[in-house]
Amino acid sequence: MDSFRDLIAWQKAMALVTEVYRVSEDFPRREMYGLTRQLRDAAVSAPSNIAEGKGRKTKKDYVSFLYRARGSLLETETQLEVGGNLGFLPSEEFTRVLSIAQEAGRILNGLISDIERQIEADAES
Repeated sequence: MDSFRDLIAWQKAMALVTEVYRVSEDFPRREMYGLTRQLRDAAVSAPSNIAEGKGRKTKKDYVSFLYRARGSLLETETQLEVGGNLGFLPSEEFTRVLSIAQEAGRILNGLISDIERQIEADAES
């Protein structure tokens, strides 16, 4: 069995976490337990769910965790948008990090589709 570390979706989600931590360093101190914390938690949740799903026994469990990861990516995008709207993120930083999140989401969607096809193929055989 391949490691979750070999999954491009996990690698992209990890790159997003790194960028989220970096850009949220400049958020106002008053947001440390507000938006900063929520944003970081959502970003960390995405690769964590991909990894946890990879370790599950069944493909159905795996895909369930991949959907949770997708939800976390969308939550991260939303919180980045809030940070941008409030002026915590310069527009070029917002655009750059949002692009990383969207790329991670596209790759994750492909992985979800692949695992769902495997589930269907297994059911037919």
